Amino acid sequence: MVRVKSGIITKKKHHKVLKLAKGYWMTRHKQFKKAKEAVLHAGEYAFSGRKRKKRDFRKLWIIRLNAAIKQLGGRYSQFIHALKEKKVEIDRKILSKISIEYPKIFKKIFEKINSFK
Repeated sequence: MVRVKSGIITKKKHHKVLKLAKGYWMTRHKQFKKAKEAVLHAGEYAFSGRKRKKRDFRKLWIIRLNAAIKQLGGRYSQFIHALKEKKVEIDRKILSKISIEYPKIFKKIFEKINSFK
């Protein structure tokens, strides 16, 4: 039987992992075993971070909207309920942006939604 040497493939695999671990602390960017573990964990954290980012931004938009609505003398839950009843399809992201950048327009939206109660 022919002897198979896999040094080139192993070296490529190691190089790929070490390249991904570039900039890591201590032996995590030098030793393959440590680097492999660090890269795996980094991937998990990156994945969960992408999901968390969506949650965090939604929370931020809700907090901003709540503050803007309170200044106008309303309540967030009632405002969102009124929006859904009137079938206004502006999402929280856009509403929070309007409330910060264009407060006069947001006030008009708020008054228009609350005038039909």
